[in-house]
Amino acid sequence: MLRDISVSAVVAGFVTVLVGFTSSAVIVFQAAQALHATSAEIASWMWALGLAMGLTCIGLSLRYRVPVVTAWSTPGAALLVTGVAGVTMPEAIGAFIVSGLLIVLMGVTGWFERAMQRIPLGIASAMLAGVLLRFGMGAFTALQTQLVLAGSMIATYLILRRFLPRYAIVGVLLCGLLIAGTQGLLHLEGIRFELAMPIWTTPVFTLSSIASVALPLFMVTMASQNVPGVTVLRANGYTPPISPIIATTGLTTVLLAPFGAFAINLAAITAAICMGKDAHEDASKRYMAAVAAGVFYVLIGLFGATVAALFAAFPRELVLVVAGLALVNIIGNGLALAMRDEHQREAAIMTFLVTASGLTLFGIGSAFWGLIAGAVTAVVMHKK
Repeated sequence: MLRDISVSAVVAGFVTVLVGFTSSAVIVFQAAQALHATSAEIASWMWALGLAMGLTCIGLSLRYRVPVVTAWSTPGAALLVTGVAGVTMPEAIGAFIVSGLLIVLMGVTGWFERAMQRIPLGIASAMLAGVLLRFGMGAFTALQTQLVLAGSMIATYLILRRFLPRYAIVGVLLCGLLIAGTQGLLHLEGIRFELAMPIWTTPVFTLSSIASVALPLFMVTMASQNVPGVTVLRANGYTPPISPIIATTGLTTVLLAPFGAFAINLAAITAAICMGKDAHEDASKRYMAAVAAGVFYVLIGLFGATVAALFAAFPRELVLVVAGLALVNIIGNGLALAMRDEHQREAAIMTFLVTASGLTLFGIGSAFWGLIAGAVTAVVMHKK
């Protein structure tokens, strides 16, 4: 394992955490506040979520020697923001546990893995490209608000991709921090080191909270998070056993739910960062990027509010450019695989367009509906 560690893998892990945290942490804060959580309880949520993501990233990646990246359920958090009216914190914790147990059931029985094996690679790759497209475009829309910062980072990327491709994202990140610092865009004054303390909440199980919180949270997490997460692994050539991985994320949710871990699942967008050539030229060594991400997630959990303030100090454009450029090759590979099979090409295009549209119906994100659109198109065009 020590021989597989590299600077590029550590940076890829850091970028993974940076993108994952800055893009959705505010939704988690809002979800906790919707349940009238105190500041100490919100810090406990970050402790539990950081620990859950970190330990699963490290443990699963080392176990299977593939970059397994986990995350909190962002759609699940968004669901909590609007769907917990009249639900108390103990009832919500009980619902989190029930949702986690349902995920464990899907993993232990193998039902989820068998369903995923029926999705053609071209359609799955098109869905991946559609999910990542808006992040790739974000690197260039950042030029509208921070021309010098974003333009310099993009120029650095092109030069380093030509001469030192392995360290392109490292250079982009350092260039962004340097320019942001000289322009006064880094706001580090409010940062102070402070350990988060876990707070136990005894769960309460009610039929109403299970119906209104647990079941929707389970369905959204499986459809909008775990399906794209498996797709990212498959599209990048990794085929670890999915059932035990899904079961592990569900069990981790159950164990840490009383402290605020509402839903842990496979990551998709952030996972792709750990699977590209920028993480390591050798695909068999990219698992160390996920391990590094796990270490950073554990630090987030331990220091809670401190790390949140640190990531918040980065300008939004810096995060957009780093994320977008880190995903360029992944988007390209996804499109190439999607277009390779002429018979599935139309279904793949339909999947890509629906996924990239950002469509949300019944609280389920566009990745799921992209798969549905591709499957329907494939069945209509090729009945066999």
